[in-house]
Amino acid sequence: MISEQEAAARRLLKDLRGEIDAIDDRLVDLLAARLGVVERVIAIKTDAGIPALLPDRVEEVVARVRSRAQDTGLPPDLSEKLWRTLIQWTIDYEDARLGRDG
Repeated sequence: MISEQEAAARRLLKDLRGEIDAIDDRLVDLLAARLGVVERVIAIKTDAGIPALLPDRVEEVVARVRSRAQDTGLPPDLSEKLWRTLIQWTIDYEDARLGRDG
């Protein structure tokens, strides 16, 4: 049998998990929208012969995201790690769609 305190904590955790789930749903929606833009980028890069990886752009995005994270109280290292993973996945995706090995 669980204590009254633990039961109350479990109810609070359930509510907070619901909030996290709702945020996760919004993040997935935003990532889907981002991928839609990536598809348009691929079309332009295909026509112009531009490679998927543009190192200066990668660093520009990471710097911008780190700054935004700092401004919002999110640890910049967390945002950088997440975005570098997202960017690498996107580069690999673009390379595959561009018919290149990287």
